[in-house]
Amino acid sequence: MKKVLILSTSPRKNGNSARLAQEFEKGATSASNECEIIYLCEKNINYCKGCFGCFKNHKCIINDDMNDILDKMKKSDVIVFATPVYYYEMSGQMKTFIDRTNPLFQANYSFTDIYLLMSAADGDERPMKRVVSGLEGWIECYSKTRLKGVVKALNVTNVGDIENHVALREAYNFGKNV
Repeated sequence: MKKVLILSTSPRKNGNSARLAQEFEKGATSASNECEIIYLCEKNINYCKGCFGCFKNHKCIINDDMNDILDKMKKSDVIVFATPVYYYEMSGQMKTFIDRTNPLFQANYSFTDIYLLMSAADGDERPMKRVVSGLEGWIECYSKTRLKGVVKALNVTNVGDIENHVALREAYNFGKNV
């Protein structure tokens, strides 16, 4: 059994990338893994101040929801990021979140496998490479981690467009096989 933490970074709790997160969770739960989805749109997460106080005390000086999430990340075996693709890049919420993970850099963390779930209005998957590249930059900072899988849902704009999309099955299968 693995501990799986899924971070839905969309501003829409019921958006298309959130649906990918939910399907990943269904798959992982069906294989008896312990799962939690955190919807960042329900959390208060401020921007990193760049003070590096976290390097001294291994905790962010900003008193918001991020410190609780960082504790959950540390104890998880698998981290899943679900994001809509905006202007050929990860959501601003995801980038803000990633910037705030500095306290994990020197921490004793458990996560090794990282998954990325993306939804985009565009029908061309080439712009999604920028999202993958951005996340890979973060992954390179954590020596025990690797990008284990990527799901790309193309041509999904409005809430619900993803229903019956093959990407939902892919997300479920990745979850089932963590």
